[in-house]
Amino acid sequence: MKKSILLIYTGGTIGMIRTKNGSLIPFNFDNLKNQIPELEKFDVKLDHQSIKEPIDSSNMHPNVWIELAQMIEDEYKKYDGFVILHGSDTMAYTASALSFMLKNLQKPIVFTGSQLPIGIARTDAKENLITSIEIASQNKTPEVCIYFEYKLFRANRATKINASNFEAFASPNFPILAQAGVSIQYHSINYEKTNEPLTVLKEINSEVLLIKLHPGVNQKMMEHMINQNVKAIVIESYGAGNVSEEKWFLSILEKCIEQQKLVINITQCLVGSVSHGMYQTSAHLDKIGVISGSDLTTEATITKLMVLLAQYQNMEEVKNRMQKSLCGELSG
Repeated sequence: MKKSILLIYTGGTIGMIRTKNGSLIPFNFDNLKNQIPELEKFDVKLDHQSIKEPIDSSNMHPNVWIELAQMIEDEYKKYDGFVILHGSDTMAYTASALSFMLKNLQKPIVFTGSQLPIGIARTDAKENLITSIEIASQNKTPEVCIYFEYKLFRANRATKINASNFEAFASPNFPILAQAGVSIQYHSINYEKTNEPLTVLKEINSEVLLIKLHPGVNQKMMEHMINQNVKAIVIESYGAGNVSEEKWFLSILEKCIEQQKLVINITQCLVGSVSHGMYQTSAHLDKIGVISGSDLTTEATITKLMVLLAQYQNMEEVKNRMQKSLCGELSG
C-alpha cells in the first residue's frame, strides 16, 4: 500500500515563489507536483493542509503550536507521517514544543524549510522537501525531527546557527539522526514501541522569562526583569554555568525561588553543558535552589517549561521533570 503523508504549511520562506515582477507571493500547494515534478516518482499519497493564517516564523506564537498539535491529533490515524513546512527562524522552538506536546508518538513528524523560496532557481527548498517526505514515509525515526541540508536532527536538540548558509541548523550535543547522500543513512536508535494511544497536550503556559547574562548586567536591570509576573526564569550563563558572585545577584535569585518561581541555569555555549560546582562561580547555585539545565538547548528549555507549567500546579513536580529526559532532550 502507498504510504500517506500529510504536508502542513505554516508559512515561511519555503512557501514563497517569485512573480514575473520580482515580488514574492505565497505558493499554491495545489500545484506542488508541477513545481517539483520529482514528487511523481515517489510511491506516496501526498495531501496538504495549512494552518488558518500562515505567518512568517518571526511571528510564531504558542497558539500556533496548539493548532498544529490539534491538526496532527485529528489526522493521526489517517496518515503514516507528517511534514511541517515552517520558517527557519523559530523552527527549533515549534519543533521542540511539539516533541513535548505529543506523547506516545509512533510516527515521524519532520519539520523542514529553506533559506531560499521554492520558486528560486538555486533554492534549497526542493531537496529539503523531497527528502523530508521520503523520511516521513519510511518511519525509521518516529519522533519530531528537523531536516535541513542533508541532515536529520532530533527536534529538541537542534538550534539554528546560520542566517545565510544552507546549512542553517546544528545539533551540538547530540548526534544527527540521519545523513542524506546517495541514500539516507539512519543512525541506530532504539525506539520504544507502545500500544498506548497518542496523547496531545494542548495547553501552554508562556509565563517564562529568558535572561542572557553579559558583562554590565546590573542590579537595577536584574530587579526590573525579575519583578515581572512569571513562573519560571531561564538564565543563560557563561561556560559551564558560571554567574556573578555579587551578593545582590544571588540575593535576587534567592528571592525568586522564595516566591516559588523556578530558576533554571543553561549555558550560552553551543557545545557542552552546565555543571554546577565545576567552578566557584557556580558552586553556590545548587545551595540556593537553582536547577541545572545540563545540556538543554535554549529552545528546548523554554518550550519544555511552557508545557510542564501548563500541566502541573506543583512547582516541585515541574522542577523534577525539568531534570529528567522526557523525549531525548537531555543527555544522561
